[in-house]
Amino acid sequence: MADRTIRIAMNGVTGRMGTNQHLIRSLCAIRDDGGVVLSDGSRLVPEPVLVGRNVEKLSRLARENGVSDFSTDLDAVLSDPEVKIYFDSQQTQRRVDSVIKAIDAGKAVYCEKPTATETSEALRLAEYAEKAGVKNGVVQDKLWLPGLMKLKYLIDTGFFGKILSVRGEFGYWVFDGFHQPVQRPSWNYRVEDGGGIMVDMFCHWRYVIDNLFGPIDRLVALGATHIPERVDETGNTYACTADDAAYGIFELKNGVVCQFNSSWAVRVRRDDLLTLQVDGTNGSAVAGLRDCRVQSDAMTPKPVWNPDIDSPIDFYEKWERMPTRDPFPNAFRRQWEVFLRHVIEDVSFPWDLREGAKGVQCAELGLQSWKEKRWVDLHDLS
Repeated sequence: MADRTIRIAMNGVTGRMGTNQHLIRSLCAIRDDGGVVLSDGSRLVPEPVLVGRNVEKLSRLARENGVSDFSTDLDAVLSDPEVKIYFDSQQTQRRVDSVIKAIDAGKAVYCEKPTATETSEALRLAEYAEKAGVKNGVVQDKLWLPGLMKLKYLIDTGFFGKILSVRGEFGYWVFDGFHQPVQRPSWNYRVEDGGGIMVDMFCHWRYVIDNLFGPIDRLVALGATHIPERVDETGNTYACTADDAAYGIFELKNGVVCQFNSSWAVRVRRDDLLTLQVDGTNGSAVAGLRDCRVQSDAMTPKPVWNPDIDSPIDFYEKWERMPTRDPFPNAFRRQWEVFLRHVIEDVSFPWDLREGAKGVQCAELGLQSWKEKRWVDLHDLS
């Protein structure tokens, strides 16, 4: 069978996530490996078209990655009948208008999360795409992380028995810029620019919880701005108006309790930047980005509280590392491959704009809980 190409407009890929994960490690990697294998044995080769506001950045990015087409004119790119997919990884506040333009142009839509800054806008986007009949998807990359896929295997094979609770720890120390360069853009710390870790990470925790552990019934959350001032990209000091840490408890409809701490003001002393500990009646597991360690009921030590002596138990000793039996490609690339086959072959892709709206709802209700200092219920958006 003859191979074919598919042109994909990529808007906002000059940013860190768009460049590294979506352009270089996903579409360019797929292209360089010969494309996605389709059911008939042919290969679908992505051909990125870079879109943005800074022509110099676009030109350099295109040159460095063997991309021939780039433009600062989104309307012109969307008018190209050969462009079949529109991808958006812009700053969140710019996303809705651009995605609507792409839907009006009849393009399949794939975008980063959060899909909007408010639930009502995210739902409007989902309904608009559904009414137009265009295929659509939202990046939910953590479902393809090796560590979480190993955790899913344990769940599916009944390792835990009855799952009781989940504890998630995410984050790292982001320098404030006064003595060390910062690792994240300044808009992340300004609420007026769509920043805030609760808006960012609660979208992730929603799809992780929904897909692994069950639907959320209600939540309570607390945010904090631990670092009040930082230095921006131009060397100027600015006031941080957005939360840089968020602490959430999610009660699921099946009774499982999930706790997630997210912080850009924490120094890491754990296995990875993200760890999920799942405790069940028959065993427990701790998953990071790539590894997963387990402890069965039979291997669980029996400690006795005595703070007057050093612990006689090495609590790390009785955990076993799960083997890596299967290859795990980049998580963003894996979801891109499924979405490309969804567009061309109608392969199932449940992670659509409506699922993205659920993430926005989770973040919005987290902010509401923080403001009102109370539990809030989640209502169904399907």
